[in-house]
Order: sequence, then C-alpha cells, then structure tokens
Amino acid sequence: MTDLTKSDVSSPLENCTDIVRFSEAVKVWARVAALSFGGPAGQIAVMHRIVVDEKKWVGEHRFLHALNYCMLLPGPEAHQLAIYIGWLLNNTKGGMIAGLLFVLPGFLSILALSYIYVIFGQVTTIEGMFFGLKCAVLAVVIQAVFRIGSRAIKNNVMLAIAAAAFISIFILHVPFPLIIIGAGIIGYFGGRTGVQAFKVGGGHQSGSGKILADRDSVLGEDIPHHARPNLAWSLKTSGALAALWLVPVAALVLTLGWDNVFTKIGLFFSQMAVVTFGGAYAVLAYVAQAAVVNYGWLRPGEMLDGLGMAETTPGPLIMVTQFVGFLAGYRDPGSLSPLVAATIGAILTTWVTFLPSFLWIFAGAPFIEKMRGNAALGGAMSAITAAVVGVILNLAIWFGLHVLFENVTTFSIGVWSIDLPVIASIVWPSLVLTILAAVAIFWLKLSVISALPACAALGVAWSLFQAS
Repeated sequence: MTDLTKSDVSSPLENCTDIVRFSEAVKVWARVAALSFGGPAGQIAVMHRIVVDEKKWVGEHRFLHALNYCMLLPGPEAHQLAIYIGWLLNNTKGGMIAGLLFVLPGFLSILALSYIYVIFGQVTTIEGMFFGLKCAVLAVVIQAVFRIGSRAIKNNVMLAIAAAAFISIFILHVPFPLIIIGAGIIGYFGGRTGVQAFKVGGGHQSGSGKILADRDSVLGEDIPHHARPNLAWSLKTSGALAALWLVPVAALVLTLGWDNVFTKIGLFFSQMAVVTFGGAYAVLAYVAQAAVVNYGWLRPGEMLDGLGMAETTPGPLIMVTQFVGFLAGYRDPGSLSPLVAATIGAILTTWVTFLPSFLWIFAGAPFIEKMRGNAALGGAMSAITAAVVGVILNLAIWFGLHVLFENVTTFSIGVWSIDLPVIASIVWPSLVLTILAAVAIFWLKLSVISALPACAALGVAWSLFQAS
C-alpha cells in the first residue's frame, strides 16, 4: 500500500508543483537507482513495480505513454523515463533528481571497476573474470534479440522491417542513424494512415494483478499545471541545458584543437546522444564500431569487458560508454598522468552522454503529454523497435565473432561485405562457457545478475587452471 493517497497532496493540481512529497520522491528514486540492474528491460520493470504497482503514483497508461515517448528519443530510454516521471510528479527539480540518482551509482561503480581493470588487468584472476564475463555477455545479448524480438515482431510488416535493418547494417553497412530514421518515417506514416500492423499493443505489467487506471493513481488522469505546454519555460530550460552540454565541448575544440582525445570524446559522444535511437543494445553497435574500428580507443574484447561491468552494476546499460571514454583518456593522456586523463575521459563521456536526456524530456514532454494516444507516434515507435531487433542481431553476431574466434576475415562482393570467422581459430573454452551461460539464462531461467558472476567465477577457475 502506498504511503500517499490523493488526500496527501495539495488540490487542485493547478495550484501545486509537487504531486508527492519531494523528500519521499528522493528516497524512491534512490531506491530505483540502487535496484536498476539487468539492462533497460530490468530497469523499466523495477521502475514500474515501485512507481505504479507499489506507490501507485502513476497509472499504467500514463507510464506507457511516457515510455513510448522515451523509446522514440535518442539515448537511454530508462534514464529518460525516470526523468519524465520525476518531472510529472515534482516539476523540474523532480526530473533533475530522478535523472541524477539514476546515473550516479553506476558511474561510481564503473569508475572503480575501470581503475581495477587498468591497474590489475594483467593479473590472472582479473583476466579470467573478464574472460568469463565476455562469454556471459554474449549470451545476454542473444537473449536481448529474443526478448525484444518477441515484443516487437508481431506481424510480417515488423518482421520485414527487422530483416531490412539487419541486412542494411550487417551487409550493406548503412549507418545506424539512417536505419532508425528510415524506420521511424515508415512507422510514422503507417500509424498516421491507420495501418493495423503499426499499432502499438500490449502493456508493461510486472505481474498478473489488476492494471492501475490513471484516474486511480496519485497523479490522476489530468495534466498537472506545471506539465502543461509553456513555450517560454521550454525555451528557457532547454537553452540552459543546451549550454551546459555544448559550451564545454566548444571550449575543448577552441582550447585543445580537433585532434585532442578529449575533443574527440566530447564530439563523438555528443553526436551519439543525438543519433542513437532504439535503446542501449542498439547504441552499443554504433559505439563499438566507432570506438574499436574508427578511433582505436579499445579492442573488441575490451568492449565486452565494459559491457560486463555495465551489466553487473546499477544504472543504465549505456554506462559502458564511460568505460570507453576512460580507456580513451588512459591510452592518450598527453601531458597528464594516464589515470588522471582516464578519469577526465570518464567524466566527460558521462556528461555529454546523459545530459541531453534532460534536454529531450524538458523540451518535449509538456507537448507529448497532450498527445497521449497519438497513432502516428505509436507507429513510429513500433517500426523503430522492430528495426532495433535487426540491429541487435548484428551486434550479437559481431560480439560472437570476436568472442568465439581468434581471427575474422571479410568477404566482399562490390559494395557488399560480410565478416566471416576463420573456423580453425575457434576458442573452445569461450564456446563452452558461452553455451553454459546460454543454458543458465534460457533454460534454467537465471537472472542476468546471477549468471554473470557465475560465469566470471568459471572464467577465473579456467585461468588459474591454465596458469598452474
């Protein structure tokens, strides 16, 4: 039972900015952040269980409407959803505290693990731990293909969009942003014209209980006064957030030049914040390709190590970008010490990755609140989610090639090219451990937070056996 009922809040809504007590909201968002393991699906489920089922602050359809908008945005949808709901309940300060608390535990955890990684990474036990994590993460990404695919591929139209997205990125190497933008346009017009295949269906229930109607929640079904469209407020808030985001990046360009590693980090992850749609796993495909192939900041195996860190710590899965920025600074420190440069790289990456989420929510949410039930937006979301399935499948294959094989070759015909494994270079321990991880996750139904440490322990055991 919730601590707050409608009698606990000021009435009417037009005269209040705090729908729930702010002190209570801070405690709840800290709890959500501490329990947010297992990637975006797990984080959204935790948020739903606490905010909808337990506290009854927001109704089911209001929650889904906010989630649908966040899924249309570039960047981490779980983080944006926390900002959106925090803003609905406690105005600007509520959105800010919800978003900051959602990121902070993961940032501190991954920063500590990154120090351990670069200082003690050559120790047998540490190498073994990350060897095991790579195999488990591969199984987790494969699970994501099935989990998101089962939700998104509801008809042949969605299947065709997913297949086209996979072919485009895996064989034709079409840039990820173009794939998502194209899918969004198709879905928008499909939803607008009323095509049944583009309609959003289903819901996000954590259990089999009764769905909480919006009118029965603490927020209710009306739009709070502070959440109504106000162009002056939106422009003022958006301008301040845009300055906090872009002025530091511009300062890096002017003072350090275009070729400095910190400038490259600021520009690349700022670009990522604008063009990476479709959730964390889709973003990883884009980041992995750029960070490994284009910039050479880290190796494919290290990208998996970072993903393992993000999977086993609270907070958004896209916190793996912090590890990328950390290694980029560590390996190109300039006149700074490697650890200082790495720390700056991690902070800078986190800043430009997550600050835009606040901008997107505060700029658009008041207008989106008035568009609940819009068919065109729902169609765009459905098509983008379907395309993301194809992109994640590409990510799973890319990870699998680099985890299970020592060598990969490229087969090309004209503009078409496919990465193929050198079969003789298969890494048998990786294959065995990946199969064990898949059995644990798919058959034994172990949670990610249970499977990852188990595989890490097996990796350590194997490394110690080899060293003996």
